[in-house]
Amino acid sequence: MESTKKVVLVTGASSGIGEAVALRLAGEGHDVVAGARRRERLAALAERHDNIRVRRLDVTDRGDVAAFVDSAVAEFGRVDVIVNNAGLMPLSRLDALLVDEWDRMLDVNVRGLLHGIAAVLPVFQRQGNGHLITVASVGAHEVVPTSAVYSATKFATWAITEGLRLEADPSLRVTTITPGVVESELAETISDPVAREAMREYRKNSISPDAIARAISFAVDQPADVDVNEIIIRPTRQRG
Repeated sequence: MESTKKVVLVTGASSGIGEAVALRLAGEGHDVVAGARRRERLAALAERHDNIRVRRLDVTDRGDVAAFVDSAVAEFGRVDVIVNNAGLMPLSRLDALLVDEWDRMLDVNVRGLLHGIAAVLPVFQRQGNGHLITVASVGAHEVVPTSAVYSATKFATWAITEGLRLEADPSLRVTTITPGVVESELAETISDPVAREAMREYRKNSISPDAIARAISFAVDQPADVDVNEIIIRPTRQRG
C-alpha cells in the first residue's frame, strides 16, 4: 500500500459520503480540500480535523470548479486525487413532469463531473500522475420506477469515467465507486410523495457513509501500478 501523503479534493463534502471521505482521508494523514455549497457545514467540517481545508464550491459553475482546483495547486503545489462526489437524487416518476428537478440533476450529477474532469485533467497531465475517483450509484446499473432520470445521470457518470479510464495516459488512475443504499441526506431532496415513501422503505437496510469512504481509501492507497477500476458496495441485505 502507498503511505505517501497526498493532496485530495472532495466535492459534495458537506454531508454524507463526501463528509465521510474527507474525514477518513484526513485522519489517514492526507491533505484534504473539501468543497460544497453550504458554508456553515464546511466550517464545522474544518473544525473536525487539522488536515481539512474547505472552500465553497458550486460544481455546476465551471469557473468555480476550476478555481477550486487552482487554489489547491497554489497552496500545495499539486493535486494527487479528486473525488467527484457531489450529486442529487430527487426521484420521481416521469409522468410527474418535475422538469426543473431533472435539469438540476443533469447539472450537478453530469455537468458537475465533467467540470471536475476539465479542471483537474490538465494538472494531472502536467504532473505525469493523478487519480480521478467518481462516486456513481447502483442506479448506473439498474432502473426502477421513479429512478429513470437519476439512473440516466448515474449511467452517464459511469460511462464518462470509464471513457476517461480508456483514454487517459497510463500514468493516471481512474476509479468508479458505486454505492448501494447509504445513509445520507439525498432522500430528503425527493419532493415527489410517491417516490419519497418508496425510498423510506428502501433505505431501511442502509449502510454508513464511512463504508464508502473505506473503499475510496483502499483505492487511493494502492501502489501506482494498481488501478482499482470499480467497486460496487451494497448493504448485505440489499439484493437489487
